[in-house]
Amino acid sequence: MSSHAATAPSVSSPTEEKLTQLMAEFATCAVANVSDNLDRLRGAKGIKPFHRSGVMVGRALTVKVVPGSNGFIHRALDMVTPGDVIVVDGGGYCDRALIGEIMVAIAKSRGAAGYVIDGAIRDIDNISSNDFPVFARDFIHLGPYKDGPGAINIPVSIGGMMVHPGDIVLGDADGVVSIAPDEAEPLLAATRAQQKKEEAILASVAAGTYTGAYAK
Repeated sequence: MSSHAATAPSVSSPTEEKLTQLMAEFATCAVANVSDNLDRLRGAKGIKPFHRSGVMVGRALTVKVVPGSNGFIHRALDMVTPGDVIVVDGGGYCDRALIGEIMVAIAKSRGAAGYVIDGAIRDIDNISSNDFPVFARDFIHLGPYKDGPGAINIPVSIGGMMVHPGDIVLGDADGVVSIAPDEAEPLLAATRAQQKKEEAILASVAAGTYTGAYAK
């Protein structure tokens, strides 16, 4: 498993049980705060939520497709295990939708934690009225082709952010960030420390005692 640079030093990869605990903790963290503690360098640009509400967290099942073709997403759906986030590098191509209502329903029925699509989706009325997490670049009614080459479980680029198979993928209303398993524990500690600091700042604002701490 490849690592990514982070503010905190890397440690050995956690066990699966520990990773499950860490993901539950990250589900209560803001993407913006996690991003801040990755030196504000890592994040998927242009990828936004289209579902009604809710946080997404899970392990990356990565897919690479050629623009406008979703055949390898169908293959990935046959490999989904509970808690997977299906992360699709569609090259940012938005002239054809890669998934829609049916493929969302399939992913949900198999226990997936959500989709991240660097490309377009469709059936936006249905997706936007439900809480199953779907992040994408845009939407369009034109459907995909199912031919064309692709790959599953390789490193992919999503909005300029590298995602490796098995990375923790966290998404909320601000967007999506990926976290390497071996950086998760120190990153969580740094994020928690920032949250505590920001809570103290907000308390000082409410009390009328704020003196510019947020500018430092």
